[in-house]
Amino acid sequence: MKKERISNNVIRRLPRYLRKLDELMASGVNRISSTELGQQLGFTPSQIRQDFNCFGEFGQQGYGYNVPLLREQIAGILGMDRGFSAVLIGVGHIGRALMDNFCFSEWGINLIQAFDVNPELVGKEVSGVHVSSMDELQKFIANNKVDIAVLTVPRDAALPVSETLIDNGINAIWNFTNVELVEPGSPVIVENLHFSDSLLALSYYVSDYYDGQKK
Repeated sequence: MKKERISNNVIRRLPRYLRKLDELMASGVNRISSTELGQQLGFTPSQIRQDFNCFGEFGQQGYGYNVPLLREQIAGILGMDRGFSAVLIGVGHIGRALMDNFCFSEWGINLIQAFDVNPELVGKEVSGVHVSSMDELQKFIANNKVDIAVLTVPRDAALPVSETLIDNGINAIWNFTNVELVEPGSPVIVENLHFSDSLLALSYYVSDYYDGQKK
């Protein structure tokens, strides 16, 4: 399977394909063309074929795409079958909301432990996940396979906690702290998630719409 030089834009579109394929399967759809898929996602058929061709030949001319098979292939590309494990750091409002409402296992990630400094949380379980003291973090990472750290600590703790994670061998961080964690040339993979980015993009489109109404 080809995976060289895949653009970030293509990678960002793959989860959208996955969600749409899940919807199609739930509706009993087993086959779909690039034209039909594009109409439902707002993409051109050419764009869809180009995206999929980055990873190999998935469809068949005259037939289209086998929906369950395509879903399986995209899930594999996204690493959902790799059994990645994650720990969550910071069981505050955002961390607790993720643990209570986001199903990590649905997307192929096993949330195996959480950590916090609050003594009222330490030793308890939140949504079936044990919460340990931050003092135990290094030992836990040393003794367990941890692929991803979910960082939901307050802003002022973001840098020191991320440094601890990196120093102890964590190579991937899903960052909710609203602090941009980027080190040029670093091999560490960081996904910085800013809720404000999405809201401000929406605000732009609303402004553009209203401006257009005035013309």
